[in-house]
Amino acid sequence: MKRPTRWLLLAALSVAGCQVAPPYERPAAPMARDWQLEAPWREATPRDAQLKDDWWRTFDDPVLTWLVEQALARSATLQGAAARVQQARSLVDLNTAGLMPTVQLGGGPSRQRISSDRPLTNYSTTTTSTVQNDLRLGFTVNYELDLFGRVRSLVAGARASLQQTEADYQNTRLLLTTDVAGNYFNLRALDSDIDVLEQGIDLQRRALDLARNRYELGASSGLELAQQEATLASTRTQHALQQRMRRQYETALATLTGTPAPDFSVAPRVQRDAPPMIPIGLPSDLLERRPDIAAAERAMAAANAQIGIARAAFYPSLSLTGALGFESTRLSDLVSASTIFWSLGASVAQRVFDGGRAQAGVDASRAAYDATVASYRQTVLTALQEVENGVTGLSALERAARTARAAVDSSER
Repeated sequence: MKRPTRWLLLAALSVAGCQVAPPYERPAAPMARDWQLEAPWREATPRDAQLKDDWWRTFDDPVLTWLVEQALARSATLQGAAARVQQARSLVDLNTAGLMPTVQLGGGPSRQRISSDRPLTNYSTTTTSTVQNDLRLGFTVNYELDLFGRVRSLVAGARASLQQTEADYQNTRLLLTTDVAGNYFNLRALDSDIDVLEQGIDLQRRALDLARNRYELGASSGLELAQQEATLASTRTQHALQQRMRRQYETALATLTGTPAPDFSVAPRVQRDAPPMIPIGLPSDLLERRPDIAAAERAMAAANAQIGIARAAFYPSLSLTGALGFESTRLSDLVSASTIFWSLGASVAQRVFDGGRAQAGVDASRAAYDATVASYRQTVLTALQEVENGVTGLSALERAARTARAAVDSSER
Protein backbone atom coordinates (compact mmCIF):
# COMPACT_ATOMS: atom_id res chain seq x y z
CA MET A 1 0.00 0.00 0.00
CA LYS A 2 2.97 2.33 0.38
CA ARG A 3 3.80 2.61 -3.33
CA PRO A 4 0.27 3.64 -4.53
CA THR A 5 0.08 6.18 -1.73
CA ARG A 6 3.43 7.62 -2.77
CA TRP A 7 2.32 7.91 -6.39
CA LEU A 8 -0.92 9.57 -5.30
CA LEU A 9 1.02 12.17 -3.32
CA LEU A 10 3.35 12.85 -6.27
CA ALA A 11 0.38 13.30 -8.59
CA ALA A 12 -1.28 15.70 -6.16
CA LEU A 13 1.89 17.76 -5.81
CA SER A 14 2.40 17.86 -9.58
CA VAL A 15 -0.93 19.62 -10.12
CA ALA A 16 -0.88 21.69 -6.94
CA GLY A 17 0.33 24.73 -8.85
CA CYS A 18 -2.38 24.61 -11.52
CA GLN A 19 -4.37 27.80 -11.94
CA VAL A 20 -7.58 27.87 -13.94
CA ALA A 21 -8.13 31.64 -13.81
CA PRO A 22 -6.89 33.44 -16.95
CA PRO A 23 -3.93 35.77 -16.34
CA TYR A 24 -5.20 39.28 -15.75
CA GLU A 25 -3.96 42.02 -18.05
CA ARG A 26 -5.37 45.51 -17.97
CA PRO A 27 -6.94 46.23 -21.38
CA ALA A 28 -5.85 49.23 -23.41
CA ALA A 29 -7.88 52.38 -22.93
CA PRO A 30 -8.19 55.38 -25.27
CA MET A 31 -5.70 58.09 -24.36
CA ALA A 32 -5.21 61.60 -25.67
CA ARG A 33 -1.92 62.49 -27.38
CA ASP A 34 -2.05 66.18 -26.45
CA TRP A 35 -3.96 68.59 -24.27
CA GLN A 36 -5.47 71.67 -25.89
CA LEU A 37 -3.90 74.24 -23.59
CA GLU A 38 -4.77 77.92 -23.79
CA ALA A 39 -3.03 80.88 -22.16
CA PRO A 40 -2.51 81.60 -19.32
CA TRP A 41 -2.47 77.89 -18.48
CA ARG A 42 0.73 75.90 -18.72
CA GLU A 43 2.07 72.43 -18.11
CA ALA A 44 2.49 71.98 -14.36
CA THR A 45 5.60 70.49 -12.84
CA PRO A 46 4.96 67.20 -11.03
CA ARG A 47 5.48 68.73 -7.61
CA ASP A 48 3.11 71.65 -8.22
CA ALA A 49 0.49 69.49 -9.89
CA GLN A 50 0.39 66.99 -7.04
CA LEU A 51 -3.01 67.60 -5.45
CA LYS A 52 -2.98 67.14 -1.69
CA ASP A 53 -5.67 65.37 0.27
CA ASP A 54 -6.71 68.70 1.81
CA TRP A 55 -7.03 70.45 -1.54
CA TRP A 56 -9.69 72.82 -0.20
CA ARG A 57 -7.10 74.54 1.99
CA THR A 58 -5.70 76.04 -1.20
CA PHE A 59 -8.51 78.60 -1.04
CA ASP A 60 -7.46 79.74 2.47
CA ASP A 61 -11.08 80.08 3.59
CA PRO A 62 -11.68 79.12 7.24
CA VAL A 63 -15.43 78.71 6.75
CA LEU A 64 -14.91 76.34 3.82
CA THR A 65 -12.32 74.36 5.78
CA TRP A 66 -14.71 74.03 8.72
CA LEU A 67 -17.57 72.87 6.48
CA VAL A 68 -15.41 70.24 4.77
CA GLU A 69 -14.10 68.93 8.08
CA GLN A 70 -17.66 68.65 9.40
CA ALA A 71 -18.70 66.76 6.27
CA LEU A 72 -15.78 64.33 6.52
CA ALA A 73 -16.53 63.66 10.18
CA ARG A 74 -20.33 63.40 10.03
CA SER A 75 -21.40 62.44 6.51
CA ALA A 76 -23.51 59.28 6.53
CA THR A 77 -22.59 58.65 2.89
CA LEU A 78 -18.88 58.60 3.69
CA GLN A 79 -19.46 56.43 6.75
CA GLY A 80 -21.33 53.93 4.57
CA ALA A 81 -18.41 53.84 2.12
CA ALA A 82 -16.00 53.23 5.01
CA ALA A 83 -18.18 50.38 6.26
CA ARG A 84 -18.12 48.79 2.81
CA VAL A 85 -14.32 48.94 2.85
CA GLN A 86 -14.27 47.16 6.19
CA GLN A 87 -16.71 44.57 4.86
CA ALA A 88 -14.50 43.93 1.83
CA ARG A 89 -11.44 43.62 4.07
CA SER A 90 -13.25 41.00 6.17
CA LEU A 91 -14.20 39.07 3.02
CA VAL A 92 -10.52 38.95 2.07
CA ASP A 93 -9.73 37.41 5.46
CA LEU A 94 -12.66 35.01 5.08
CA ASN A 95 -11.51 33.73 1.68
CA THR A 96 -7.85 33.61 2.70
CA ALA A 97 -8.82 31.33 5.57
CA GLY A 98 -9.91 28.79 2.94
CA LEU A 99 -6.24 28.14 2.16
CA MET A 100 -5.73 26.78 5.69
CA PRO A 101 -7.10 23.60 7.26
CA THR A 102 -10.01 23.70 9.67
CA VAL A 103 -9.28 22.20 13.09
CA GLN A 104 -12.06 21.55 15.57
CA LEU A 105 -12.03 20.27 19.13
CA GLY A 106 -15.12 18.35 20.08
CA GLY A 107 -16.53 15.51 22.07
CA GLY A 108 -19.10 14.69 24.67
CA PRO A 109 -20.73 11.91 26.66
CA SER A 110 -23.52 9.63 25.46
CA ARG A 111 -25.35 6.60 26.87
CA GLN A 112 -27.04 4.10 24.62
CA ARG A 113 -28.81 0.75 24.67
CA ILE A 114 -28.15 -1.74 21.86
CA SER A 115 -31.07 -3.97 20.86
CA SER A 116 -30.70 -7.73 21.29
CA ASP A 117 -32.83 -8.27 18.18
CA ARG A 118 -30.53 -6.39 15.83
CA PRO A 119 -29.40 -7.98 12.53
CA LEU A 120 -26.68 -10.56 12.86
CA THR A 121 -23.27 -10.25 11.28
CA ASN A 122 -22.36 -13.86 12.01
CA TYR A 123 -24.78 -16.78 12.52
CA SER A 124 -22.42 -18.46 14.96
CA THR A 125 -22.77 -15.64 17.49
CA THR A 126 -25.75 -14.47 19.42
CA THR A 127 -26.73 -10.91 20.11
CA THR A 128 -27.48 -9.50 23.51
CA SER A 129 -28.81 -6.21 24.69
CA THR A 130 -26.24 -3.94 26.26
CA VAL A 131 -26.33 -0.54 27.90
CA GLN A 132 -23.07 1.41 27.90
CA ASN A 133 -21.53 4.84 28.05
CA ASP A 134 -19.47 6.42 25.29
CA LEU A 135 -17.14 9.32 26.10
CA ARG A 136 -15.27 11.03 23.25
CA LEU A 137 -12.78 13.89 23.19
CA GLY A 138 -10.62 14.74 20.20
CA PHE A 139 -9.63 16.88 17.24
CA THR A 140 -10.94 16.73 13.71
CA VAL A 141 -9.14 18.26 10.72
CA ASN A 142 -10.58 19.11 7.31
CA TYR A 143 -8.52 20.52 4.47
CA GLU A 144 -9.40 21.16 0.84
CA LEU A 145 -6.43 20.86 -1.48
CA ASP A 146 -6.58 23.87 -3.81
CA LEU A 147 -5.25 21.90 -6.77
CA PHE A 148 -6.88 24.00 -9.48
CA GLY A 149 -6.86 27.44 -7.90
CA ARG A 150 -10.52 27.76 -6.88
CA VAL A 151 -9.70 29.14 -3.43
CA ARG A 152 -6.85 31.25 -4.80
CA SER A 153 -9.24 32.76 -7.32
CA LEU A 154 -11.63 33.56 -4.48
CA VAL A 155 -8.81 35.31 -2.63
CA ALA A 156 -7.70 37.22 -5.74
CA GLY A 157 -11.25 38.33 -6.43
CA ALA A 158 -11.77 39.42 -2.84
CA ARG A 159 -8.55 41.43 -2.85
CA ALA A 160 -9.49 43.14 -6.11
CA SER A 161 -12.92 43.91 -4.69
CA LEU A 162 -11.27 45.37 -1.59
CA GLN A 163 -9.13 47.63 -3.74
CA GLN A 164 -12.22 48.62 -5.70
CA THR A 165 -14.12 49.58 -2.54
CA GLU A 166 -11.10 51.52 -1.30
CA ALA A 167 -11.06 53.47 -4.57
CA ASP A 168 -14.82 53.96 -4.28
CA TYR A 169 -14.28 55.34 -0.78
CA GLN A 170 -11.70 57.81 -2.08
CA ASN A 171 -14.06 58.78 -4.89
CA THR A 172 -16.91 59.27 -2.41
CA ARG A 173 -14.64 61.41 -0.24
CA LEU A 174 -13.58 63.47 -3.25
CA LEU A 175 -17.16 63.97 -4.43
CA LEU A 176 -18.26 64.90 -0.92
CA THR A 177 -15.59 67.58 -0.53
CA THR A 178 -16.23 68.97 -4.02
CA ASP A 179 -19.98 69.08 -3.36
CA VAL A 180 -19.35 71.03 -0.18
CA ALA A 181 -16.99 73.43 -1.96
CA GLY A 182 -19.34 73.83 -4.94
CA ASN A 183 -22.37 74.64 -2.80
CA TYR A 184 -20.30 76.95 -0.64
CA PHE A 185 -18.96 78.97 -3.57
CA ASN A 186 -22.42 79.15 -5.12
CA LEU A 187 -23.65 80.54 -1.81
CA ARG A 188 -20.87 83.13 -1.76
CA ALA A 189 -21.69 84.08 -5.36
CA LEU A 190 -25.28 84.69 -4.26
CA ASP A 191 -23.98 86.80 -1.37
CA SER A 192 -22.31 89.03 -3.95
CA ASP A 193 -25.45 89.14 -6.09
CA ILE A 194 -27.61 89.97 -3.07
CA ASP A 195 -25.19 92.71 -2.06
CA VAL A 196 -25.45 94.23 -5.55
CA LEU A 197 -29.25 94.03 -5.41
CA GLU A 198 -29.34 95.67 -1.97
CA GLN A 199 -27.17 98.51 -3.24
CA GLY A 200 -29.46 98.82 -6.24
CA ILE A 201 -32.54 98.90 -4.02
CA ASP A 202 -31.01 101.73 -1.99
CA LEU A 203 -30.22 103.74 -5.14
CA GLN A 204 -33.62 103.05 -6.67
CA ARG A 205 -35.35 104.09 -3.45
CA ARG A 206 -33.58 107.44 -3.57
CA ALA A 207 -34.42 107.77 -7.25
CA LEU A 208 -38.05 107.05 -6.40
CA ASP A 209 -38.04 109.82 -3.79
CA LEU A 210 -36.64 112.19 -6.41
CA ALA A 211 -39.27 111.15 -8.93
CA ARG A 212 -42.02 111.60 -6.34
CA ASN A 213 -40.79 115.09 -5.46
CA ARG A 214 -40.62 116.06 -9.13
CA TYR A 215 -44.14 114.75 -9.65
CA GLU A 216 -45.51 116.60 -6.62
CA LEU A 217 -43.88 119.85 -7.82
CA GLY A 218 -45.34 119.33 -11.29
CA ALA A 219 -41.92 118.94 -12.95
CA SER A 220 -42.72 115.46 -14.36
CA SER A 221 -45.66 113.28 -15.26
CA GLY A 222 -46.98 110.32 -13.34
CA LEU A 223 -45.43 108.00 -15.93
CA GLU A 224 -41.89 108.65 -14.64
CA LEU A 225 -43.02 107.96 -11.07
CA ALA A 226 -44.78 104.71 -12.07
CA GLN A 227 -41.76 103.51 -14.02
CA GLN A 228 -39.47 104.09 -11.04
CA GLU A 229 -41.87 102.27 -8.71
CA ALA A 230 -41.97 99.29 -11.13
CA THR A 231 -38.16 99.19 -11.30
CA LEU A 232 -37.88 99.15 -7.50
CA ALA A 233 -40.54 96.42 -7.18
CA SER A 234 -38.77 94.27 -9.80
CA THR A 235 -35.44 94.59 -7.99
CA ARG A 236 -37.06 93.65 -4.67
CA THR A 237 -38.58 90.58 -6.34
CA GLN A 238 -35.14 89.51 -7.56
CA HIS A 239 -33.77 90.08 -4.05
CA ALA A 240 -36.43 87.80 -2.53
CA LEU A 241 -35.76 85.06 -5.10
CA GLN A 242 -31.99 85.26 -4.52
CA GLN A 243 -32.55 84.95 -0.78
CA ARG A 244 -34.67 81.85 -1.37
CA MET A 245 -31.97 80.32 -3.58
CA ARG A 246 -29.33 81.11 -0.99
CA ARG A 247 -31.30 79.22 1.64
CA GLN A 248 -31.41 76.19 -0.66
CA TYR A 249 -27.60 76.15 -0.80
CA GLU A 250 -27.53 76.45 2.99
CA THR A 251 -29.79 73.42 3.41
CA ALA A 252 -27.66 71.48 0.90
CA LEU A 253 -24.58 72.24 3.00
CA ALA A 254 -26.49 71.18 6.11
CA THR A 255 -27.23 67.78 4.59
CA LEU A 256 -23.65 67.33 3.40
CA THR A 257 -22.29 68.13 6.87
CA GLY A 258 -24.78 65.86 8.64
CA THR A 259 -26.66 68.73 10.33
CA PRO A 260 -30.45 69.17 10.46
CA ALA A 261 -31.36 71.91 7.98
CA PRO A 262 -33.40 74.07 10.44
CA ASP A 263 -30.37 74.30 12.77
CA PHE A 264 -27.87 75.32 10.10
CA SER A 265 -26.89 78.70 8.69
CA VAL A 266 -23.88 80.40 7.14
CA ALA A 267 -23.39 84.11 7.79
CA PRO A 268 -23.47 86.22 4.58
CA ARG A 269 -20.16 87.55 3.33
CA VAL A 270 -19.15 89.32 0.17
CA GLN A 271 -16.03 87.58 -1.11
CA ARG A 272 -13.88 89.69 -3.38
CA ASP A 273 -10.62 87.69 -3.18
CA ALA A 274 -9.31 86.37 -6.45
CA PRO A 275 -9.34 82.55 -6.68
CA PRO A 276 -5.96 80.81 -6.43
CA MET A 277 -4.19 79.72 -9.60
CA ILE A 278 -4.56 75.98 -10.18
CA PRO A 279 -1.88 74.16 -12.22
CA ILE A 280 -3.51 72.05 -14.91
CA GLY A 281 -2.45 70.27 -18.06
CA LEU A 282 -1.56 66.98 -16.40
CA PRO A 283 -0.38 64.22 -18.76
CA SER A 284 -3.18 61.85 -19.66
CA ASP A 285 -1.51 58.82 -18.08
CA LEU A 286 -1.88 60.50 -14.68
CA LEU A 287 -5.65 60.21 -15.08
CA GLU A 288 -5.27 56.73 -13.59
CA ARG A 289 -4.81 58.47 -10.26
CA ARG A 290 -8.48 59.36 -10.37
CA PRO A 291 -10.30 57.08 -7.92
CA ASP A 292 -13.18 56.38 -10.30
CA ILE A 293 -10.77 55.01 -12.93
CA ALA A 294 -8.94 52.97 -10.28
CA ALA A 295 -12.25 51.49 -9.10
CA ALA A 296 -13.25 50.56 -12.66
CA GLU A 297 -9.87 48.88 -13.24
CA ARG A 298 -10.10 46.86 -10.02
CA ALA A 299 -13.61 45.77 -10.95
CA MET A 300 -12.10 44.14 -14.05
CA ALA A 301 -9.57 42.26 -11.91
CA ALA A 302 -12.34 40.99 -9.63
CA ALA A 303 -14.43 39.89 -12.62
CA ASN A 304 -11.39 38.09 -14.08
CA ALA A 305 -10.99 36.12 -10.85
CA GLN A 306 -14.65 35.06 -11.07
CA ILE A 307 -13.83 33.31 -14.36
CA GLY A 308 -11.30 31.15 -12.50
CA ILE A 309 -13.85 30.29 -9.85
CA ALA A 310 -16.34 29.23 -12.52
CA ARG A 311 -13.71 27.16 -14.38
CA ALA A 312 -12.83 25.24 -11.23
CA ALA A 313 -16.22 23.52 -11.43
CA PHE A 314 -14.87 21.39 -14.32
CA TYR A 315 -12.10 19.91 -12.18
CA PRO A 316 -12.23 17.45 -9.27
CA SER A 317 -12.08 18.57 -5.68
CA LEU A 318 -9.91 16.72 -3.18
CA SER A 319 -10.38 16.99 0.59
CA LEU A 320 -8.35 15.46 3.39
CA THR A 321 -9.83 14.61 6.77
CA GLY A 322 -8.30 13.40 10.00
CA ALA A 323 -9.26 12.79 13.60
CA LEU A 324 -7.31 12.19 16.79
CA GLY A 325 -8.68 11.81 20.30
CA PHE A 326 -9.78 9.60 23.14
CA GLU A 327 -12.81 7.31 23.50
CA SER A 328 -13.80 5.33 26.57
CA THR A 329 -16.78 4.03 28.46
CA ARG A 330 -15.49 5.43 31.75
CA LEU A 331 -14.53 9.01 32.50
CA SER A 332 -11.65 7.90 34.72
CA ASP A 333 -10.03 6.03 31.82
CA LEU A 334 -10.79 8.59 29.11
CA VAL A 335 -7.30 10.05 28.77
CA SER A 336 -4.99 7.08 28.50
CA ALA A 337 -2.89 5.33 25.90
CA SER A 338 -5.39 2.51 25.43
CA THR A 339 -8.29 4.87 24.59
CA ILE A 340 -6.52 6.78 21.81
CA PHE A 341 -8.20 6.65 18.42
CA TRP A 342 -7.23 8.21 15.11
CA SER A 343 -8.32 8.20 11.50
CA LEU A 344 -7.11 9.57 8.16
CA GLY A 345 -9.10 9.86 4.99
CA ALA A 346 -9.47 11.55 1.65
CA SER A 347 -12.42 12.23 -0.61
CA VAL A 348 -12.48 13.08 -4.30
CA ALA A 349 -15.49 14.48 -6.13
CA GLN A 350 -15.70 14.99 -9.90
CA ARG A 351 -18.72 16.48 -11.61
CA VAL A 352 -19.84 14.07 -14.35
CA PHE A 353 -23.06 15.66 -15.66
CA ASP A 354 -24.74 18.92 -14.72
CA GLY A 355 -26.77 19.78 -17.80
CA GLY A 356 -24.35 22.53 -18.87
CA ARG A 357 -24.44 24.39 -15.57
CA ALA A 358 -20.67 24.72 -15.25
CA GLN A 359 -20.23 25.99 -18.82
CA ALA A 360 -23.05 28.46 -18.33
CA GLY A 361 -21.28 29.75 -15.22
CA VAL A 362 -18.07 30.29 -17.18
CA ASP A 363 -19.94 32.05 -20.00
CA ALA A 364 -21.71 34.30 -17.51
CA SER A 365 -18.41 35.17 -15.82
CA ARG A 366 -16.80 36.01 -19.17
CA ALA A 367 -19.74 38.22 -20.10
CA ALA A 368 -19.51 39.99 -16.75
CA TYR A 369 -15.80 40.56 -17.34
CA ASP A 370 -16.47 41.99 -20.81
CA ALA A 371 -19.01 44.35 -19.24
CA THR A 372 -16.43 45.63 -16.75
CA VAL A 373 -13.95 46.18 -19.61
CA ALA A 374 -16.49 48.30 -21.47
CA SER A 375 -17.27 50.20 -18.28
CA TYR A 376 -13.56 50.85 -17.69
CA ARG A 377 -13.03 52.23 -21.18
CA GLN A 378 -16.11 54.44 -20.88
CA THR A 379 -14.88 55.72 -17.52
CA VAL A 380 -11.54 56.67 -19.07
CA LEU A 381 -13.27 58.45 -21.97
CA THR A 382 -15.51 60.35 -19.56
CA ALA A 383 -12.49 61.35 -17.47
CA LEU A 384 -10.70 62.63 -20.57
CA GLN A 385 -13.79 64.63 -21.49
CA GLU A 386 -14.09 66.14 -18.02
CA VAL A 387 -10.44 67.13 -17.87
CA GLU A 388 -10.53 68.64 -21.36
CA ASN A 389 -13.72 70.56 -20.54
CA GLY A 390 -12.13 71.76 -17.32
CA VAL A 391 -9.04 73.05 -19.11
CA THR A 392 -10.91 74.89 -21.86
CA GLY A 393 -13.68 75.99 -19.50
CA LEU A 394 -11.27 77.60 -17.05
CA SER A 395 -9.55 79.41 -19.91
CA ALA A 396 -12.87 80.81 -21.12
CA LEU A 397 -13.83 81.84 -17.59
CA GLU A 398 -10.49 83.60 -17.15
CA ARG A 399 -11.13 85.65 -20.31
CA ALA A 400 -14.66 86.43 -19.13
CA ALA A 401 -13.31 87.55 -15.74
CA ARG A 402 -10.87 89.96 -17.42
CA THR A 403 -13.69 91.41 -19.51
CA ALA A 404 -15.90 91.75 -16.43
CA ARG A 405 -13.14 93.57 -14.53
CA ALA A 406 -12.79 95.99 -17.45
CA ALA A 407 -16.56 96.57 -17.36
CA VAL A 408 -16.38 97.28 -13.62
CA ASP A 409 -13.62 99.81 -14.13
CA SER A 410 -15.66 101.56 -16.82
CA SER A 411 -18.76 101.56 -14.64
CA GLU A 412 -16.86 103.03 -11.72
CA ARG A 413 -15.53 105.83 -13.92
